[in-house]
Amino acid sequence: MAAPSYPGWVTRWVSGQWRNKKRPPTLRPPRTLALADKVANRREQSTEATCITEMSVMMACWKQNDFNDAPCAEEIRTFYDCVAKAEKERRNQNEDTLSSRGNLPSSKVNKLLKRFPQITRYV
Repeated sequence: MAAPSYPGWVTRWVSGQWRNKKRPPTLRPPRTLALADKVANRREQSTEATCITEMSVMMACWKQNDFNDAPCAEEIRTFYDCVAKAEKERRNQNEDTLSSRGNLPSSKVNKLLKRFPQITRYV
């Protein structure tokens, strides 16, 4: 006697093929999904150098005057004013704020992760 002929949907339902199309495969991670207690220390992207033009004018003046400070007093004062202004701007920039790319610095992330550690097991 020949085997009975069932419709295609019945054979797919019995074999379980219909489940694979509707549901994604289950993923089992090798470790628990939790944040680490710290991140790697990464240096911030260095910003562009400041006061380059003032420094080059000052050095050109030194070279013309055989590295004598007296004739180049105005250029030296301009360079030091520029450096003081850049330092003041750098200090006013608060570390808590986000960087230009929208990321927190790694030191701030480590402080936050220490304040709020991950619970990896229940008591």
